[in-house]
Amino acid sequence: MLQTQNVIASSQVAFGTSGARGLVEDFTPDVCAAFVHAFVEVMKQRFSFEAVALGIDNRPSSPAMAAACAAALIEQGIKPVFYGVLPTPALAFACMQAGIPAIMVTGSHIPFDRNGLKFYRPDGEITKADEQAINQVNVAFVPVTQVPSLEVNAAAAERYIQRYQQLLAEQALLGRRIGIYEHSSAGRELYGSLFESLGAEVISLGRSDQFVPIDTEAVSIEDKARAREWAESYKLDMLFSTDGDGDRPLIADEQGQWFRGDDLGILCSKALGIDALAVPVSCTTAIEKSGLFNEVVRTRIGSPYVIDAFPALAVENEHVAGFEANGGYLLASTLTINGQALAALPTRDALLPALMLLLLAGNKPLSWLRQELPQRFTYSDRLQNVSRERSDALLAQLLASTESTLANMKLGATVVGVNTTDGVRVTFADERILHFRPSGNAPELRCYAEAETPELAETMVAKALNSISKMEFA
Repeated sequence: MLQTQNVIASSQVAFGTSGARGLVEDFTPDVCAAFVHAFVEVMKQRFSFEAVALGIDNRPSSPAMAAACAAALIEQGIKPVFYGVLPTPALAFACMQAGIPAIMVTGSHIPFDRNGLKFYRPDGEITKADEQAINQVNVAFVPVTQVPSLEVNAAAAERYIQRYQQLLAEQALLGRRIGIYEHSSAGRELYGSLFESLGAEVISLGRSDQFVPIDTEAVSIEDKARAREWAESYKLDMLFSTDGDGDRPLIADEQGQWFRGDDLGILCSKALGIDALAVPVSCTTAIEKSGLFNEVVRTRIGSPYVIDAFPALAVENEHVAGFEANGGYLLASTLTINGQALAALPTRDALLPALMLLLLAGNKPLSWLRQELPQRFTYSDRLQNVSRERSDALLAQLLASTESTLANMKLGATVVGVNTTDGVRVTFADERILHFRPSGNAPELRCYAEAETPELAETMVAKALNSISKMEFA
């Protein structure tokens, strides 16, 4: 017999900002099983259920990991309900409607040699307290020697599309031409049919048989050029895409200019009539400067932290939501849109921001919506293959000698504030912001900047990361 605590502790797989992540080679059948047994044990302490939903993304390693998870569920006498390849929010919505837990096998946007497990309670995404409980509980289990064949149930994907088909009026998108950048997104079989059912003309673009690690916070130079080319060639009104598991949107206007995720969040919240927001500290200050919201709470980065802030906001506010700089939108309250009830979905979702953007724009081009936002511009990028130790050393040096370290990066300026909610976020006297933090999902150092022009924000990040790549830290 194996013990979950021992297997997890020695696995090199750990919880990051959202879910357990690690190298594919570390997600052995027994490691997958250990996480599942521990998760089920924690869920049994609060919920009664006889089935657990499973879903996967298009990574080549995901089917085998799902089969190992199913084997662990069967060992406990629990029925695995396999929904196949689908967006993470579709799986989450299905399990909330059915009142059962769920496990999504996905590494989101990180490279294909890594993968992960996201866990959902019957009432939504697990909390950081749940993650700690999964690590601490100890369950004896039999090593995985055989895995079952899994038959796909299409109901969850269908229910997710119906959620949004009912939200907008019939033929609401008539006359709109929408490009779907499909790549290897888990939702690529669904998005075109949804937009078509609402009256739009849809053009499928960029499908890939190889997994593509799209990061909506660090859009590649190739994808920027691709968006401009597609928008012009196909006369698009909108280009829609997502990350690998379909919970973070990537949306470009008719000019092929990608929207920043937190700008999408502001516009979506305006369209929904949201009163109060929970957002990570990395999001733009345009949220507060917009004057649209009664209350804004800043959290650590990661959807569990955003979700943790919802109950307190709901005490004084009727319509509560959250979003992240990556664009993923979390709806905490059930709303009425166009006379239709939109049930709360407190996990990242990519479709809601896209539909609300189109609804808010009406007959105007999407680029017009940029005028609705305070003129604050953000940019982010990352250094890959940076160990956590090296990232921590940089943060320690920044805290010990903030202005001199920034001066070494050719970013010298008067510092008026340092925020350590998550990493080190520095505010300058001229309201520019520079923020460094280690990724919670991969060995990467992320850098975010905010400034009065997009060019300045991008320059700040480029200077900082170029300097850091050459620096040594004690």
